[in-house]
Amino acid sequence: MITLVRRVTAACLLGTALTACAATVHPAPRMARPAPSATSAPPTLAPGPGGLTPVFRNGSRAHGRTVALTFDADMTADQGARAAAGEHFDNPGLISALRALKVPATVFMTGRWAEEYPDQARSIGRDSLFEVANHSYSHYAFTGDCYGLPTVPADRMLTDVERAYTALRKAGVPDARPYFRFPGGCYDRRALRELTPAGVTAVQWDVVSGDAFATDAEAVARQVLEGVRPGSVVVLHCTRSAAPTTERVVRTVVPQLRARGFRFVKVSQLIGSWAGGSWAGGS
Repeated sequence: MITLVRRVTAACLLGTALTACAATVHPAPRMARPAPSATSAPPTLAPGPGGLTPVFRNGSRAHGRTVALTFDADMTADQGARAAAGEHFDNPGLISALRALKVPATVFMTGRWAEEYPDQARSIGRDSLFEVANHSYSHYAFTGDCYGLPTVPADRMLTDVERAYTALRKAGVPDARPYFRFPGGCYDRRALRELTPAGVTAVQWDVVSGDAFATDAEAVARQVLEGVRPGSVVVLHCTRSAAPTTERVVRTVVPQLRARGFRFVKVSQLIGSWAGGSWAGGS
């Protein structure tokens, strides 16, 4: 997901959206499941009304000063030629910074990214500091009019998610979480219905970092620091070419939030502590 607040023109290149669109609900396709876990099952939210895929945006505001940093490892299905020409969709420096700072994080990874960078996907996926979740295979939109992204047909949405889990397993990620982030953040009731058989919890956010295409790390850091509240989910990116300031942002934000008493957790920990967590639904 490439999120952008003040750079709408640039965002159209890789796609983002912070709102959902209305659509007709279609019957759900056949059952699909996330990669199996060798440990206890990670927490998920209960399905929403009518069995729709639940949507999680933030944790409890009353259960301590916790915050989850999430990083979208974006690469669309048609960007292979750009990667072959030298464009960097990865960001190993960012991952190294998170490790050095001992910051737990959730990485929403596209299947295409995992195929392009299998060694990095495996390293992240096998590091207990991180958890890897599903960001689709193609990074195509699950609604129409999602900032210029190509659209996944409704009858292929579940397949796209399932294909991403397959790519993650092949790359060596042993325990991909049953969490899904819609490309661009775009979803509607139809998309929630189509993904119901996958058994995933869709994860959005309540703090937009604005790191996509940003060149001013201080401005991005300021936006994060101003937006974080207890239980917040912050969306950032693990893509050097599209979000070149993110490592610097993390190195600035982490010590300042810790000084304010915040503790960094993974999305699974926020969901697990969200007693009676609400279903955000689609609009």
